Order: sequence, then C-alpha cells, then structure tokens
Amino acid sequence: MNSTTEYSKIIAGTMTWGKWGKRLTTDEMVRLMNHCMDLGITTFDHADIYGDYTTEADFGAAFSKSGIQRENVQFISKCGIQFKVESRSNKVKHYDYDSEYIIWSVEQSLQKLNTEYLDLLLLHRPSPLMDPEEISLAISKLKQEGKIKQFGVSNFSPSQIKLLETKVKVEGNQVECSLTSNDVMDNGTLDDCIIKGRMVMAWSPLGTYFRKSSDRTNRIQKIIDQLVPKYNATEDQLLLAWVLRHPAGIRPVVGTANEVRLALAIKALEIQMELEDWFLLLEASNGSEVA
Repeated sequence: MNSTTEYSKIIAGTMTWGKWGKRLTTDEMVRLMNHCMDLGITTFDHADIYGDYTTEADFGAAFSKSGIQRENVQFISKCGIQFKVESRSNKVKHYDYDSEYIIWSVEQSLQKLNTEYLDLLLLHRPSPLMDPEEISLAISKLKQEGKIKQFGVSNFSPSQIKLLETKVKVEGNQVECSLTSNDVMDNGTLDDCIIKGRMVMAWSPLGTYFRKSSDRTNRIQKIIDQLVPKYNATEDQLLLAWVLRHPAGIRPVVGTANEVRLALAIKALEIQMELEDWFLLLEASNGSEVA
C-alpha cells in the first residue's frame, strides 16, 4: 500500500462506542474524537454491522458537530456480513458480496458517516461464495465514483486474497493479531502483506490478556511483570509494543473508548522492545521455547 503514511499508526476502533458497548452520547463521541485527534490518532475503524447497523450513524452525527475537517481524518469501514436484526429481513447470518450489495452498503455507510468517501473499504470476512469478478465490478465502480479511495479485506488468508487478486488489487488486511493470538505470524498472512506491500491492521491487539485467566496468560503475566519496570511502561503498552515490533508495520486497532488508555496506547509507539524480550514473551505465549 503506497499511502500507508496517511493512516495513523494507532487506529481508533469504534465497535464499542455505540450500542454494542459504551453507548456514548453525541457530545461524548465528539469529545472522544477530538481527544483522538489531539493524540495523533486520526484513523477511525468502522463496520456497517457495529451496533446492529447503528454505530456509523451515531458516529456520523457526532462527526458533523466535531469541527474536525474531513481531510484530516481517515475512515475505514467494512461490509459483507448480514446479521439477523429487526432492521433487516435476514433468515440466517450470512455473507453477501454481490456487486449491488457492496455498492449499496458503501452508500449506506457514506450517508451514515456524513462523508463523501471512505479512505479504505474492507470486506469483513471471507465467504465461500466469493466471486472475484463480482467484487471487482463493485470496487471499480466505487473507486471511479470517488466513493472509496482504497480497497482491502479483513480476516482473509493469503490464498483468499490471491483469489480476489485475479480481478482486483487488495491494499490491506485487518486480522486478529496479539501475543495470545499470533497465528498470522506463522501461516503466511503477514509474509504476504510484506511481500505485496499491504497495510496490516490488528484487531484485538491486547488479545485475551485482560479478559481471561489461563495458563497462557499467567505465563505471559510473569514476564510482563518483569518488563514493566524495565521499560517504565504499563501492561497494555507492552502488549502493543510486542505487536508493533513486527516488520510488517502492524497498525493496532485499539477498541477502548477510555481517554487515558488511548493516551497510553499512543505512548506504546515510543517503546523499542529488545529482541530477547520479544522472544521471552513469545515463549511465554507458546509455553515452550522456539524450535
């Protein structure tokens, strides 16, 4: 991806800003947006499904009141997942990547976000019924009309991306990546991104460390406890620094709506984790030394 410098190195994930989480008011969202901007977090990650298809509109209403200039921020959104919700007549959760649906979904996102374009559109999850030609028709039309600047995917494997690239260029991949979920470092996903110059975004970059107690998280915590004073850092900063150390140039999508934790996340960019400390954490995650 040639223009990755325009996206902030820490991305604000909006999934919990609305109905699915904090249920922030319009004024609270305005404050949080401006706080992000003050920190240098200029990229906001959305998906049409967040808040049962309501969070984009809540965010858009706040953005129109925020005073932030559109050219100073980047909007990412995703489409393709069809939920069973009252606002839609779906019989079953499924994926829809017909060209007409992709175009309609993007136009809905633009209307809700109060913007004329998305900086980056992602297909949310791969579908066994994906037709590269069908997807390409939609992406070509949306780019030609200026409704999206770039196109990427989320949760796709290298082979699934290769399938799409028979017809359309894929410029980014948003994947689960953390100390407790790092398969993308071994299964070729990050290798593919480096080789092809795709922007890598990591959702859930803190993993299960704060959410679940297990043998794995207990092992990790023992090492983290040793490293906190060494780096004068918090636990979450060290978890982010571990992800940031990877040469793929991973951009963590930070899902917190807490102003203090967002400020801490930005400071993680300043941590230069030493090589052996990185592998100490990997060993703790794996439960064994590297082969």
